[in-house]
Amino acid sequence: MQDAIKFALANNENIKKAALDEQSAEYKIKETKGSGLPQLNGTGQLNTFPALATQLLPGELAGQPGTLIPVQFGTKYNVSGGLDLQQLIFSKSFFVGLEAANTTRELYALRKQLSEEQIIYNVGSAYLQLLQTKEQFNTIDANFNRLEQLEKILNLQYRNDVATKVQVNRVTVSKTNLENQRQTLNAAFEQQKNALKFFMGLPMDQDIQISESATVLNEAVPVQDDANAILADRIDFKLLTTQKSLYNLNVKNIQARYYPSLSGFGSFSTNAQRNQFNFFDNSQPWFKAVTLGVRLNIPIFDGFQRRNQMRQAQIEVDKVDQDIQLLTRNTQMALLNANTQMKTSLSSIQAQERNVALAQEVYRNTNELYKEGLSPLTELLDTEVNLREAQTNLNNERLKYQLAQLTYLQAKGNLRTLIK
Repeated sequence: MQDAIKFALANNENIKKAALDEQSAEYKIKETKGSGLPQLNGTGQLNTFPALATQLLPGELAGQPGTLIPVQFGTKYNVSGGLDLQQLIFSKSFFVGLEAANTTRELYALRKQLSEEQIIYNVGSAYLQLLQTKEQFNTIDANFNRLEQLEKILNLQYRNDVATKVQVNRVTVSKTNLENQRQTLNAAFEQQKNALKFFMGLPMDQDIQISESATVLNEAVPVQDDANAILADRIDFKLLTTQKSLYNLNVKNIQARYYPSLSGFGSFSTNAQRNQFNFFDNSQPWFKAVTLGVRLNIPIFDGFQRRNQMRQAQIEVDKVDQDIQLLTRNTQMALLNANTQMKTSLSSIQAQERNVALAQEVYRNTNELYKEGLSPLTELLDTEVNLREAQTNLNNERLKYQLAQLTYLQAKGNLRTLIK
C-alpha cells in the first residue's frame, strides 16, 4: 500500500494540477509586483489626409473686409512616434494586493497538500478493499476444495449404490454456487483494481500485483480526542483560515480604493508633417515634444459602488466562518464515529474469530459423523454454508476495522504517516 500511495502522489492528475496552481500563484505574485514597476509603452502613428479640412476666416485678415476666405490648414501626411512612461508612486491598494498575492501562494500550497491527503485516503481505501477481496477468494477456494473432495466421495458411493443421485446433485449445486460467487468476486476484484489504478494515475492497460501479506493499520483505539487541538493541525482547517485571510484582504483592498493614489508620468514624442511622403529625407525637420508630471487621483463619489463591493466581500468572510464551524462539527463527528467503529469492529473481529473457530469445529465433527453414517448430507452442507458465512463475516469486519482506522487517521490529519 505504501508503494501504491507514493506512486499516486507522483502521478495522480489532480496532484499535478495542484502543482500547476502553485506555479500559477508564483506568476501571480510577479504580475502584482510588476504593476508597481515603471510602465513604458511605445507609440507610432501615420495620418494621411487626401482632402484637408477647410475653415473660413474673416476677410479682414487679408484686406477683404466683409468676406469669408476659405483656408486649409495642415499637410497631406503626418507621422508621429514616441514613448510614454508611467510610475506608481503611492497606492495603498497596490500594497494590499501584494500581500494578497503572497497569501494566494500559501493557499495553493495548502490545496496541493489537501489533494495529496485525499489521494492517500482513496488509494488506501481501494487497496484495503482489494486485500479483503483477495482474502474472500481464499475462503471460497477452501470451501470449494472441501466440496470437491466430498463430491468425489459421493460419486464413488453412488457408483457403489451407497449414496443417491440426489445427494450427489446437492453437492454439485453447492459447488456451482461457489463457482458463480468466484466469478462475481473476480469481476469485483477487477473493478477494484481499476479503481486503484485510477487513483494512482496508472494506465488502465497496465497490470498490477497486490502483495499477499495483508497491510494492517496499527492505529490504537483512542480513549478520548481533543477535537479542537486536532482541528488546528488539519490541512483543510488551515486552508479555510487562509481563505478567510484572503477574503479579509479583499475587503481591505476595496477600502484602500478610498485613499488617494499618486503616480508620475512622462512622454517623449517626435513628429513630422509633409505634403510629400519623404519622411526619410534627413534635410526635412522633425519636431520633438517632452512632457513630465505627476498625477494625483482623489476618489470623491462612485455611486456607492465601493461600499456595496465591501459588503459583498464581507459576506464571503462570513461564509468562510460558517465553513469553519461546519468543519469543526464534522471533525468531531468523524472522530467519534471512527472511534466507535474501531471499537465495534475490534470487538466484532474477536467474536467472529471465535465464531469461525467454532464453525470449523462443527464442520469437522459433522464431517466425521457423516463419514460414519451418523449425520445426513444436508446437515453437512448446512455446516459448510455456516462456516463460509462465518469466514466472510470475519473478512468484512476486518475490512471495516481497517477502513475505520483509515478514516480516523484522516480525521486527525495524520494520513501521511502511511508513507513514513
